[in-house]
Amino acid sequence: MPKSTTQKITSVGIDIGTTTTQLVISQLTIENTSSGTLVPRVEITDKEVIHRSQIYLTPLLDRDLVNAVEVSRIVETEYQAAGLTPKMIDTGAVIITGETAKKENAKAIIDALAGFAGDFVVATAGANLEAIFAGKGSGAALYSAQRHLVVANIDVGGGTSNYAMFHEGRAVDSSCINVGGHLIEFERQGDRITHIAEPAATALQFTGQRLKIGERVTLPQLRPIVKAMAGCVVDVLKTSIHSGLTKQLLMTPPLQLEHPIRKVMISGGVADYVYAPKGPTTMAEVTAFGDFGPLLGWELKESLIAAGFVLEKPNETVRATVIGTGTQSVNLSGSTIHLQERTLPLRNVMVVSPFTSTIPDTPQTIAKVIKGEILSLQVDHLEGLVALAMKGPRTMSFTDINTLAQGLLLGLEDYLSKDKPLILIIEADCGKVLGQCINALANRPLELICIDQLEVENCDYIDIGKPLMGGRVVPVVLKTLVFNR
Repeated sequence: MPKSTTQKITSVGIDIGTTTTQLVISQLTIENTSSGTLVPRVEITDKEVIHRSQIYLTPLLDRDLVNAVEVSRIVETEYQAAGLTPKMIDTGAVIITGETAKKENAKAIIDALAGFAGDFVVATAGANLEAIFAGKGSGAALYSAQRHLVVANIDVGGGTSNYAMFHEGRAVDSSCINVGGHLIEFERQGDRITHIAEPAATALQFTGQRLKIGERVTLPQLRPIVKAMAGCVVDVLKTSIHSGLTKQLLMTPPLQLEHPIRKVMISGGVADYVYAPKGPTTMAEVTAFGDFGPLLGWELKESLIAAGFVLEKPNETVRATVIGTGTQSVNLSGSTIHLQERTLPLRNVMVVSPFTSTIPDTPQTIAKVIKGEILSLQVDHLEGLVALAMKGPRTMSFTDINTLAQGLLLGLEDYLSKDKPLILIIEADCGKVLGQCINALANRPLELICIDQLEVENCDYIDIGKPLMGGRVVPVVLKTLVFNR
């Protein structure tokens, strides 16, 4: 009987942000895209969003703590609306973004969602991961591949603005600045300030304005501070060397700007105001959601145009991050894999990437590098599992693959003595052969998972799911884990 060439899986993405919480459910089609005579190449060939939730205000217990029980109620409600049960969900990710990405939040949310979350990944997104998910979800990554030009996607939310630069569909750079539409809170459709977040206080001090909690504010009083913050967002696109307010508000290293930016896309909660035909003219319009998001959107548009940038409207604005999370967090391994199915699924596997460039040419040197990296990352103290990631052997010759296998077994001697599985992630297409070489050289039966055609980085965390497509590929979910590193 011929093996099936396609399979459909259901993926859910949940984004718990500074201001809003939302969920999308997608159907991913997995297909063998090579012809029958070749080595199978299994790819995600289609992604269709089958349910978009309402956009909820993120339920908070206090300013720093998400109400996890309320979040689980939201998820439950949306599952029912979509006509799905937890058992019908194959994979997915919960991403905690912006100001809500606090360690205690992540732990509480995992516990609250455990009952019906299936094989979820729960990640507090570092700013870079959040930016890349948003840029993929908005359509900026695809646009850069189709048009062969560099696109900057800025996801402007309640607390932060996240930048991702895409070239030929790949993320080439990212950054984050502490500018968002919810940093000053007001009475809804009113003019009285109810809260000023720290980044906004910094901006007020820098611009010499004296707005205070409890005060009533006019539009002419508010505009200069919002204009200054919008200017900082645009500054990050203009230069890699910053001073003044931009330098104070940057949360990560600046963009390197090695490629000229041809188009700018804005996604996130503020985006619809960037693309609006006119800006807000009254305080009631500005504070429609109890913050200054509408005004920030308009001022950002003005600043970008004044700086000479070409604005392009993305396919998705406010839902970009959640769509990126639901449809982009799942990667597929290559199909030349070597694994024991009983070992899977595995969760929260830390990636160790010992080789910065070429793999050394003797087993002893390979072992020395691996031992050094394991020592520096204190892997011995980790309760969890570790995956070793590398580009692959020096060449695809049997000698080099065998040398790598010998070096791996030598370098991981102590780790393997604790009866932990040997998990390898190779960028090159040689997982099966490398696995066979290791099995032949090992002096005892090993639990071995050797995955190829996948790119991961040092200190990433991954989940490896059960095999799909008749055991030919495994889904691997990459995450920047639950607990802030």
